Amino acid sequence: FGFLYYGLIRALRPGHVAVIGSGFGFSVVCLALALKDNGFGRVSFVDPSYSMLRNGPLHTVGGTSQWDDPERVHAHFARFGVADQVTHYKMTSAEFFAGYENLGLPGIQVAFIDGNHAFAEVRNDFIAVMRHARRNSYLLLHDTNLYVRELVRHAGVKRWLQVLRRDTDYFEVVDFPFSSGVALVRVLQDGPWHPGA
Repeated sequence: FGFLYYGLIRALRPGHVAVIGSGFGFSVVCLALALKDNGFGRVSFVDPSYSMLRNGPLHTVGGTSQWDDPERVHAHFARFGVADQVTHYKMTSAEFFAGYENLGLPGIQVAFIDGNHAFAEVRNDFIAVMRHARRNSYLLLHDTNLYVRELVRHAGVKRWLQVLRRDTDYFEVVDFPFSSGVALVRVLQDGPWHPGA
């Protein structure tokens, strides 16, 4: 999927990419490398650095507090040559979007949603991104192919994707249902969107 992330950014040439959650920063690096090669653009990377041990399984699955120390975060992205393209916000996505205007950030042209995978949280992240997106923005939803976790209601990405697929006036959806899965969602209209609206 890294080639997909990189190629998408190279082709779309966005100025601002938002990434919600990342275990080890793979998606962030792929997206930031493309921005660097484009010669412009920034990644706003939002992750509160939860740990399974410290915060419990309801907040995270497999979290390792990767993003606690700002110097280590900078050094991590510097290893890949993209420290200048990435700004880490050590907060929840709800906190990030509540203060979005105060941060002075531009609209979101591409988003990568990989935070809390519970249905309600995926829904909230998607709707929050949509408040700052416009027509021809793209949203990537990671982990669309977690069948066991979906069956036991421990994840809701695939269920959320079914909601989006029904709204063909607002979205085009392509799912890549192999490995853990990722879906690409293209926004077809300007203006705020809510399920069922």
